[in-house]
Amino acid sequence: METGIAKAAAQPQSQDLKDPAYLKIRDVVYQISGIYQPEEKLYLLASRCARRMSAVKASTPSEYLDYLTVRGNREAELRLLLNEITIGETYMFRSPAQLEALRNVVLPQILQAKSALGFKRLHLWSAGCSTGEEPYTLAMFLLEEKERLLSGWTFDILATDLNDNSVVAAKAGIYGEYALRSTPDVLRRKYFKAHDANHLQVGEELKSLIRFDRVNLNDDSKMTFLKGMDLIFCCNVLIYFDLSSKRKVMQHFYANLLPGGYLFLGHAESLYQVDDRFHLMHFPGAFGYWKPPLGYIGGGKK
Repeated sequence: METGIAKAAAQPQSQDLKDPAYLKIRDVVYQISGIYQPEEKLYLLASRCARRMSAVKASTPSEYLDYLTVRGNREAELRLLLNEITIGETYMFRSPAQLEALRNVVLPQILQAKSALGFKRLHLWSAGCSTGEEPYTLAMFLLEEKERLLSGWTFDILATDLNDNSVVAAKAGIYGEYALRSTPDVLRRKYFKAHDANHLQVGEELKSLIRFDRVNLNDDSKMTFLKGMDLIFCCNVLIYFDLSSKRKVMQHFYANLLPGGYLFLGHAESLYQVDDRFHLMHFPGAFGYWKPPLGYIGGGKK
């Protein structure tokens, strides 16, 4: 997920930004989602609020704050505001170096460890999946390895996002050239079908591997039950969290990963000063974070 809070938007009148209600709205958003907007980016939040203010016919930021905090439909309105804030923008096969790391190092390591225990099923999680490009990429990658590296294995993918609209779009799986621009023609023909003159739709073979759900990474009650993962991908999400929120999410990711599992972040993200229990692993053109198995003796925290 790359949240729309980071994208240019029409800026409200400068005097409006001085309304203290915007800071209170920011705090409400942060408390619920962990997404934090510094004051120099407050105009982006204000532009998102403006859309919802128009929809509910709120004339001032203070009046809209009431819609988020004291009115009977406040939870529904907050969810709609979060949909405005977390507008996703991504494309398939965005991180080929990560896929090469999976093929050459990560999966062989995980498969060897799980085979020794008699398990031949993989669980992957695309956290902050936006409109579905990442999980569908992972599904294609896994299916292409089914006759070789993953022969005899089964696998499934959990794909989650905070934005209701993104989850709906991901389930539909309809994409134009922007989202598909890095997808090889052979994979387009194999895993997609024509939707209209300018769009392709994901086929059922890919869809059958993925379960889409709305999950707030800041929601302890939901995150606690997403355990048993071999791989977690959370790319371009943590850059919108402050340090406290990052640490909270990492607590859950660490608990949800099986020993020996891996976490992949976006290329501009890091766990430096966030969580030192993971081991940073370098690959050609990529990096990942490894959760050491129980009893592992080596550098770093055990």
